[in-house]
Amino acid sequence: MRSAIASLPASKIREVANAGLGRRDVLAFWFGESDEVTPSPAREAAIASLQAGETFYSHNLGLPALREALSAYMGGLHRPVDVERIAVTSSGVSALMIANQLLLEPGDEVVAVAPVWPNVTAQPVILGAQVKRVSLGVRDGAWVLDLQRLLDAITPRTRAVILNAPNNPTGWTLTREEQQSLLDHCRQTGTWIVADEVYERLFFEPGPRAAPSFLDLAEPAERLIVAHSFSKSFLMTGWRLGWLVLPTGFSGEVAKLIEFNTSCAPVFVQKGGLAALAQADEAVPALVGRLQACRDALVPRLASLPGVTVALPRGGMYAFFRVEGEDDSLAFAKRLVERHGLGLAPGAAFGDEAEGWLRWCFAARDPSRLVQGVARLADALRL
Repeated sequence: MRSAIASLPASKIREVANAGLGRRDVLAFWFGESDEVTPSPAREAAIASLQAGETFYSHNLGLPALREALSAYMGGLHRPVDVERIAVTSSGVSALMIANQLLLEPGDEVVAVAPVWPNVTAQPVILGAQVKRVSLGVRDGAWVLDLQRLLDAITPRTRAVILNAPNNPTGWTLTREEQQSLLDHCRQTGTWIVADEVYERLFFEPGPRAAPSFLDLAEPAERLIVAHSFSKSFLMTGWRLGWLVLPTGFSGEVAKLIEFNTSCAPVFVQKGGLAALAQADEAVPALVGRLQACRDALVPRLASLPGVTVALPRGGMYAFFRVEGEDDSLAFAKRLVERHGLGLAPGAAFGDEAEGWLRWCFAARDPSRLVQGVARLADALRL
């Protein structure tokens, strides 16, 4: 086995979840998904596709109708995106891996803003690249970017910078001004930007329909790849359907990589995605409204607990908080499961920068579950 693979850490979130496996009394908020099922139009479209016998291969880049729908969807949120720049993938994580495969050689340097979903930094390592982490800082419980520190880390040696914003787990979101500064800097250094914008629609600031995107600033042929997924905004985590927005002229090469990874996304899954997009104008804002209500039910209650540091996240579906005196997040998370029936993700799962923190996914159909969870945390803190 390659040493890079053997040294990859196992999921600490799964480790905590395994501690509560089979217990029906656990309130589980550890995984990054809503407890709502996929809306019926997507499910019905997939069923109809299966019943019609659509169980064969499709085009590497995705069904033409889905690519056209994604082109229109992205163009409605940002600048126009030509359909030839769209590649459908078998999940958002596959989209990111294909982007890395497209760009990275063994020994290349990658800069990543952390803490972050561990797949983002593991994928370059799997491909033999070296990852330089630039940590966000904490101010009044909120995670913030030292932009100059990030710019200083990106040099002509840097092949790519990978950013997940809105961020999992912190909720940190790039501003338009930060994106412009970063784009200008990467133009000078020749560095690619790989933007994981999966959570862009889960954005709670008044006015915009989505968080700031590099697609609003970059020209079609620039060194920018944006990864997306149906998982979060469309409640389709188990479907494994995503897409890439590529620079002009790259779709042929990406088609080869998709062929060598998964060949194509299943037709019936793509038909579900097509139906989800048709409902996006109504379904996504309604989901964001429910998530905002959940966020606003959870975060102030957490903030009221003694010793808890937390800030209201601008985007995503997570409250990221710490408890004074609890510096081993994995041990604390296991203790919360075993003794109090509360399932949270340990901050250590997202990098050393987040040790001592906990992630709480607030994507719940019933906000009262969140209130119950806070009561269990309060009981734990009183012991």
